[in-house]
Amino acid sequence: MREAKNCINCENQCDPENLGTTSLRITPESGPHEDESRLLLRREVVLTPQSNTDGQRPMKLGLDGKVALVTGGSKGIGLGIVRCLIAEGARVANVNRSEAEGRALESEYAAQGLECFFIQGDLADVSACRNAVEQTLQRFGRIDILINNAGVNDGVGLDAGVDAFVDSLRRNLIHVYAMAHYSLEALKKSRGVIINIGSKVCETGQGGTSGYAASKGGINGLTREWAVELAPHGIRVNAVLPAETWTPLYEKCLAAMPDPAGAKAEMERLIPFERRFTTIEELANMAVFLASPCSSHTTGQIIFVDGGYTHLDRKCTAQSDIASFGAAAK
Repeated sequence: MREAKNCINCENQCDPENLGTTSLRITPESGPHEDESRLLLRREVVLTPQSNTDGQRPMKLGLDGKVALVTGGSKGIGLGIVRCLIAEGARVANVNRSEAEGRALESEYAAQGLECFFIQGDLADVSACRNAVEQTLQRFGRIDILINNAGVNDGVGLDAGVDAFVDSLRRNLIHVYAMAHYSLEALKKSRGVIINIGSKVCETGQGGTSGYAASKGGINGLTREWAVELAPHGIRVNAVLPAETWTPLYEKCLAAMPDPAGAKAEMERLIPFERRFTTIEELANMAVFLASPCSSHTTGQIIFVDGGYTHLDRKCTAQSDIASFGAAAK
C-alpha cells in the first residue's frame, strides 16, 4: 500500500491509488545553512486524476461527507456545480422547480450509491426556501455549503413597470437572502460556506433587463456584507460571476438566430482568452474550490470566470491594427 501524500495547498490526505497516474520527481534543494555542502532532496508527487463516471475529474478538495444545498441544480451551471460537488464526495440537496429534471438526476446518482436529494420548489415563493432548508436538515442533519445559483435573465426592462420589476427581484434576488437567512443557524454550527452565483451584467449592463441587473448587483453587495457579518462565526462568503458561458440555454438562444454559427464565432472573438466560451465545468470548478477547505482564508471575493471578457481592454479583441495600439504595442 502506497503512502498517502499531503496536497501542497489543502493538506488533505490524498491516496495516489485513487488519483490515477503518478510520477515521482526528485529535485535538489539548498540546505538550511549556506555553508552546508549537503543537498536536501525534495519529493514531488505529480498526480493525474482519473475521471469518474460523469467525466468530472475530482480535485480532492476535502469535501468528503460535506452537505451542500444547491439552488437550481438540475441544469446548466447549477448542474455542473452539483456534479462537481458529488465528484468531490459531497452529499447534495438540489432545489429545483422541475420535478422531472430533479427526480431524473436523483435517480441517476442513487443508482451509483450517491446522494443527490431532490427538493421541488419555486424559490420565488419564500416559503419554498424555508422548506428546502428544513428538508435538507431532516435528510442530512447539517448544512456545510449553501450555493445560491438559481436565477433567470428575464428581460424585465424599464418599460415593464414596477410590479414586473419586483417580480424579477423575487425570481433573482429575494430567494438568495431567504436561503441564507433560513440556513444561517446550520451554517454557524458547521462554520460553513456561502457561494453566490452572479453575472457580469451587473458590471457591464446589457440593456432591457433592469430586474436581473439589479438582482445581480445586489448579490455582489450581499456577498461583501455577509462576509463581514459572518466572519466572526467562521462562515466564508464569495461570489462567482460568469460572462459568456456555453450552456444549453445559450446554445438554444443562438440556434434561433439567422446564422447561429456566425453569431457564435462573433461572440467568441470578443473573449480575450483563447477566443472561446467559458465552459460549465470551469465555472463549477471555481465555485466548488471556493466552497472547499482549500480556499479556507478566502472571503468577500467576487471572482470572474470569464476569460477576461468583463475587464480586459476591448482593443485586445479588435480585428484591425487598433489591437496593437497603445503603450504596450511592440
